[in-house]
Amino acid sequence: MIKVMFVCHGNICRSPMAEFIFKDLVKKEGLEDLFEIASSAVSFEEIGNPVYPPAREILAENGISCAGKRAVHFEYSDYKNYDYIPVMDQSNMRNILRITRGENDGRIKLLLEYAGETASVSDPWYSGDFKTAYDDIIRGCTALLDSIKPNKP
Repeated sequence: MIKVMFVCHGNICRSPMAEFIFKDLVKKEGLEDLFEIASSAVSFEEIGNPVYPPAREILAENGISCAGKRAVHFEYSDYKNYDYIPVMDQSNMRNILRITRGENDGRIKLLLEYAGETASVSDPWYSGDFKTAYDDIIRGCTALLDSIKPNKP
């Protein structure tokens, strides 16, 4: 089982978008049985809240449901239990390293690093631009899946 945990600040915009986009990509490849996919937050402010409505809307426009998702906090045990921990920006990276007590054996990376970029995923919470965030996430998730999916027989 390949375990992937996407992380952002509040787990109501970017990381749940990444979680459900990645689940959709994995399903389209017929690999759902090989993956455990989740998302979480480095802050506590949104814990228990559903995905932010504009994030839900852009997912729905692209045929992706995130029904039932509620924000959860990233815990140190998640670091030990997940194989890939893509974060959305440098602030998330700093905060997750506090949670992991500075540990990072390479599992924690910026999502767009998988696409060969050093940029952060655009933050729609501040910009209101969910389309750019969606495009960034698709690019990162596609590259992540391409880099880790097992070869099909």
